[in-house]
Parts: sequence; structure tokens; C-alpha cells
Amino acid sequence: MSAIATPPTPGPASYPRPLAHRWTVTEFNRMGDMGWFEGKRAFLLDGVIMEQGPMDPPHATGLALADAALRAIFGAGWLLRIQSPLHVDAYNDPLPDLALVQNGPRDYLGGHPTTAALVVEVPDTTLRSDLTDKAERYATAGIADYWVLDVAGRDLHVFRDPQPLPTGLGAAAYRTHLTLAPTDRVAPLAAPAASVLVSDLLP
Repeated sequence: MSAIATPPTPGPASYPRPLAHRWTVTEFNRMGDMGWFEGKRAFLLDGVIMEQGPMDPPHATGLALADAALRAIFGAGWLLRIQSPLHVDAYNDPLPDLALVQNGPRDYLGGHPTTAALVVEVPDTTLRSDLTDKAERYATAGIADYWVLDVAGRDLHVFRDPQPLPTGLGAAAYRTHLTLAPTDRVAPLAAPAASVLVSDLLP
């Protein structure tokens, strides 16, 4: 007796998945002009609009200490921007906690900076993202010096030497990642002769 092949039972219809819209910096800025983010700390990461939560006291203190330490090092010809836009590419405006850029405030009336000599993030609940997603974005943008001040862990992550990832990925990564203790000292690449004690950056 030969078996009769039973046709397979048809499954549910297969429909293509809807695609999420990838916002550009231009669209993001237009929404900001329309008041969409009023009272919020929003930023754009890889075309996705993100919102930061309220700033807790340790975060605010670490940010203020890092700001004071860097202002003591860098004088005329440098500008330290606090939680201001940094348009690293068409889909990323990561709103770093601190960004050290050249020139003065009026030089950016026509547009936000697209690069920085140093970027510092002081995470509270965003440590993982700052060490991975944002690190990749900053490396791809060619930011040579990227610091993540981990207030809760009481250390400083220093990322340097951005290198392209394999061809086709369209991204880069930092070759050097140092984790410094409170007793260590660090000098910005833009001022190698001036160092600061990591503990002076921590609350």
C-alpha cells in the first residue's frame, strides 16, 4: 500500500513587518522647534529618539566636578558645552554631558558642532548604553577622546584610538579602553601636559 502524501496545512498569512522610521537630525530639530520635547531631555541615537530621565544629585555633582576640572585646563580658544547638541552625522545627535570644542560660543550660531576634541558622559541609569552604543557612535564620528565617568562604580572609562570596523559595517570602534581608579590621573589628548586626579571628578 502506498502512502498518499497529505498536503501541508496552510499557516497564517505572512505579512512583511512594519519598518520603524529612522529620524534624521533635521527632522529631530524640526520636532523640537514645534515643541515636541518641551521640558524633556531628548536626544537622537542612530535615528531613534531617546529621552533621558531626571538628573539625580550624584549625576549632577559629577557633571559639575568634571566641568570645573576641564575648565581649569582649557582656556581661550576652547569651549566646553554642557548637554548641548553635537551633530555627529545625519542620524545622531547624542547630547553629550560635556563636549570640548574649538572656538567660542558665537562661532556656532549658524549650526551646532559636528566634532569635539573630548566628549564626557556622566551616566546614572545609562552606563551600558554609554559604554556600548554611544561609544560606537562617537568612534564612528572620529571623536579621539571619549570619557565615561561612572559615579556609582567610582571609576573613569577612557576610550581612545577609534578604528574602522570591517568593511561594510559602516561603523568604528575604539581600540583602547582604559578603566581608571580614583587614585589614577588622566590627561586629555588635547592637553597632554595637564592631568587631573580621577577622584577630583567623582562626588
